[in-house]
Amino acid sequence: MLNEKSVVVTGSTSGIGLGIARSFASEGANIMLNGLGDAAEIEKLRAGLESDYKVKAVYSPADMTRPSEIADMIAQAQGELGGVDVLVNNAGIQHVAPVDEFPPEKWDQIIAINLTAAFHTTRIAVPLMKAAGWGRIINIASAHGLVASPFKSAYIAAKHGIVGLTKTVALEIAEQGITCNAICPGWVKTPLVDKQIDAQAAVHKMPRDDVIRKVVLAKQPTKSFVKIEEVAALAVFLAGDAAASINGASMPIDGGWVAH
Repeated sequence: MLNEKSVVVTGSTSGIGLGIARSFASEGANIMLNGLGDAAEIEKLRAGLESDYKVKAVYSPADMTRPSEIADMIAQAQGELGGVDVLVNNAGIQHVAPVDEFPPEKWDQIIAINLTAAFHTTRIAVPLMKAAGWGRIINIASAHGLVASPFKSAYIAAKHGIVGLTKTVALEIAEQGITCNAICPGWVKTPLVDKQIDAQAAVHKMPRDDVIRKVVLAKQPTKSFVKIEEVAALAVFLAGDAAASINGASMPIDGGWVAH
């Protein structure tokens, strides 16, 4: 049922976002990529989606800290893909520091990209979904949208905000044929996480494998990473007819982390 649907995925030039874009394309959906990276590499990704899955794929370089560029991205999706049937708010960044040492500019940037951007994409996309009588909004939150850890004040505040935004939007659009849900992954093996592992290994002076098991995955009972493909499959499910009655949910996919 996703064949020829239009799907916008923010932060989708790598990691979880790219995996989600690929999974939707494999179901026949047309895709808008968005994110940072080398222009030639991004074009390769875009063209690869088209050739591999026989769908239309476009790219927006919109900066998620700039509301005007977010509006341009949604307008581009409407113009080139015919609308926004599915919106996946995935863009995010991280910074780790004690709250009394947290750089204010990093706080502002994380809140802007991880939370405020989702408000702007949603407020602009919802009228298009209402006009179509159908839509799916999928917010990529985090296990940190449900529980906290030290030294990540901005990230956790933003992800808790995403969970609250999800619930509010879900209530507002419940009778419009639209749903809004959040996915809350635990630790997922991405290039960004790989860098964090290397940094932790240096700080703790521990072998990389010990950092993964004793530091990174300490709260994840399975002691294994969530796969990008698992998060992507859940996103595709939430966009399907079988999930039509799932609305306002925040769904952990975290190996049991929040069951503690």
